[in-house]
Amino acid sequence: MEGVKDTARALVRIDYGGRVLKTFRGHQAKERFENEILVLRHLEKQGCSFVPKVLETDPSKLLLITTYCGKPLERLSETRLKSLFSDLESFGVRHDDQAMRNVTYSTQEGRFFLIDFEFASLFNDPNHHPPEMMPQKETP
Repeated sequence: MEGVKDTARALVRIDYGGRVLKTFRGHQAKERFENEILVLRHLEKQGCSFVPKVLETDPSKLLLITTYCGKPLERLSETRLKSLFSDLESFGVRHDDQAMRNVTYSTQEGRFFLIDFEFASLFNDPNHHPPEMMPQKETP
């Protein structure tokens, strides 16, 4: 299993089958876990094809398993970055961490993907209240 990200908020690994295993931890881990699942399932129902698909969840471990969406980018124009996040809004979702670190590119699919929806908002749902994003310290 390959480690991809190890921060105060999550441990993300890719298994040998190519699935992404994200274990939530730290501040509001349960709320962020639940929000990411809610948003990804909403996007799947809406037919959004440029986000991960939920494969499995384990609430007792705060573990989310999704499809693999390619590698992080080294560069992307600001115009393209804004366009990708704007396209997401046509599905009723606002990504509240619109940074290049949340964009990947899949050579297999030949397209960009958006990832990390733990703080995203369903802006057409007045009852949806995502967790608030707190600054995090990255670990080396």
